[in-house]
Amino acid sequence: MPAAWWIWPAISKPRGFDMRPSATAPKSAGLRNYAIVTAAYWGFTLTDGALRMLVLFTFFKLGYSPFTLAFLFLLYEAAGILANMIGGWLASRFGIKRMLVIGLSTQILGFLTLSAMQPGWPSAFLVTWVVLAQGICGIAKDLTKTASKSAIKLTAAEAKGQGEGRLFKWVAWFTGSKNAMKGLGFFLGGVLLEAFGFSPALWLMAGSLGLILAGVILSLPALQGKSKSSKSAKELFGKSRGVNLLALARIGLFGARDVWFVVGVPVFLYANGWTFPMVGAFLALWTIGYGMVQAAAPAVVRRSADGLSSEVPAARLWSLLLLLVPAGLTAILALNLIRPDLVLVTGLCLFGVIFAVNSSVHSYLILAYAGSEKAAEDVGFYYAANALGRFLGTLLSGLLYQLGGLPACLIGSAVMLATGWLATQALPQRSEHRGD
Repeated sequence: MPAAWWIWPAISKPRGFDMRPSATAPKSAGLRNYAIVTAAYWGFTLTDGALRMLVLFTFFKLGYSPFTLAFLFLLYEAAGILANMIGGWLASRFGIKRMLVIGLSTQILGFLTLSAMQPGWPSAFLVTWVVLAQGICGIAKDLTKTASKSAIKLTAAEAKGQGEGRLFKWVAWFTGSKNAMKGLGFFLGGVLLEAFGFSPALWLMAGSLGLILAGVILSLPALQGKSKSSKSAKELFGKSRGVNLLALARIGLFGARDVWFVVGVPVFLYANGWTFPMVGAFLALWTIGYGMVQAAAPAVVRRSADGLSSEVPAARLWSLLLLLVPAGLTAILALNLIRPDLVLVTGLCLFGVIFAVNSSVHSYLILAYAGSEKAAEDVGFYYAANALGRFLGTLLSGLLYQLGGLPACLIGSAVMLATGWLATQALPQRSEHRGD
């Protein structure tokens, strides 16, 4: 990350900036800034999805075990925990544009570091190199995501006041379209690996991100997002009850997804006769469909005037429905009546629909609970929990699959979802920051 700080003077800001929209700002400024942030994050997410497939398929072909495959992504996920927390504080203190620039720059550094890998290196050194390079990319991902998600609350306010309906729609579209791009990235990763090879594919992606970085520097307003930041660790971690409970629910939600999605699903499908392109195409289509459902979530979830009284019960309902999917899949696979790969694909599609609505409601609720003055810090704390869930899910995905196959991964998923569902039962239906 330090390599990105040379850009700091070019995007510095005068003191005393208030993150609230100016009364004299053009009404179209919010929409314009929203479009810039969304487009930048689309490009970032496309390359991030491609990276996962490049690493997973390359090392699977080299003969590494399921647990080692999961281990390759552990620092990527662990780095996100700290990056989200610190990124939220930095975005509040120094502004969102700086954090977007640093995130994009750090991702380019991670790609270039990873591209230097040579398959002929000793195994321990090779794995260590890839894990460290993945850690750089993990920092980049969550700095960029925290800044981007925080920007949505600001740009929604810039467009037309603090309307919760607009906020829910913009969050849903941003999150859904981002995941559709991630799905395209899965497919892109397989295509680039096949067409160019590991290192050239990474060079191409680094060059593309360089163009996006230049666009952000030139087009995004220099002052966006600077606000009051916490002055102590106690203040930084002293979140509201709603934010804390939602963070706990998020750990369960994303841990439950990754515990079977990261290693279990691709390895299981390959072991049942699927080819790498088939697996990559399915994961891409699943993620794109999941993103489309996320974007449509406002049409599924009934809206309330206060922004919480209907949305919180929706979070509880969809959490319970999601819990039933891995539990049911475990029972069906145990009967062994039909082809297990078809059972998995069907179940994963159902899981994706329910998970998408769940995730979209969560992404809205964190911004509804977040205080305006420290929205970036609240969002960073929440996505640090998100990263912790991914870390636990990734670790357990390789470990449980190696110990008990896909059924063990599904049981682990159900346990995590039960934890998340219990957390949603205690979510408050009134924000402590409604007056911000």
